[in-house]
Amino acid sequence: MKNFTYIIAALSIYLSVSGCVPGGEAGGSSPLAFLPFVLIFVFFYFLILRPQQKQGKQRKQMLSELKRGDDIITSGGIYGKITNVSEDDIITLEVAKGLSIRISRSGIAGLQPSAQDPKGGKN
Repeated sequence: MKNFTYIIAALSIYLSVSGCVPGGEAGGSSPLAFLPFVLIFVFFYFLILRPQQKQGKQRKQMLSELKRGDDIITSGGIYGKITNVSEDDIITLEVAKGLSIRISRSGIAGLQPSAQDPKGGKN
């Protein structure tokens, strides 16, 4: 968080100083005028876009590795155990003894916390 504060401070100082470029031509544009936009794009890429892409890859990998017997939670908040995974991305989920529902693979939010060991890693 300390680095984040330094980045914001440096960016704000640069933006306040960059408006007064000595020797600039009247009516012309300096290549330095585009530097704040480039810096802002790089800033947003590393703080927003890159972490979202990483999360998306992790979710896609988790969904592709689902197998029979996994305890999961759906995006609707239903807990259950996978009893069947079909080829067309339909998963049969046992939510109670003798009660099964069919859901889409994309409707799975994640593995249940009880399916992980106490150290936070997966079994």
